[in-house]
Amino acid sequence: MKKKLVLLSLLCLQGVMAFSQCAICTKTAANLDDESARGLNGGILYLAAMPLLIIGFFTYKWYQQSKDKEFGAH
Repeated sequence: MKKKLVLLSLLCLQGVMAFSQCAICTKTAANLDDESARGLNGGILYLAAMPLLIIGFFTYKWYQQSKDKEFGAH
C-alpha cells in the first residue's frame, strides 16, 4: 500500500513540470519575453497548487476514515 502512495505522489509531482495555460494566457505569453512567460507559467501553477492540496487533504482524510471503518477501528 505504501508503494502505491509513493507512486501516486510521484505522479502528482510530475504534473508540476507541465505548462498549464488557457487560450487567453497562451496569447498573453506569446507577446512576452521568455523570462516573463516562464514567470506567468509559474504563477499559474502556483495558483493551481492550493486547490489541489486542499482536495488532496480531504481525499486523504476520507481514505483514512474509510480504512478505519473497514477494519472496525475508530
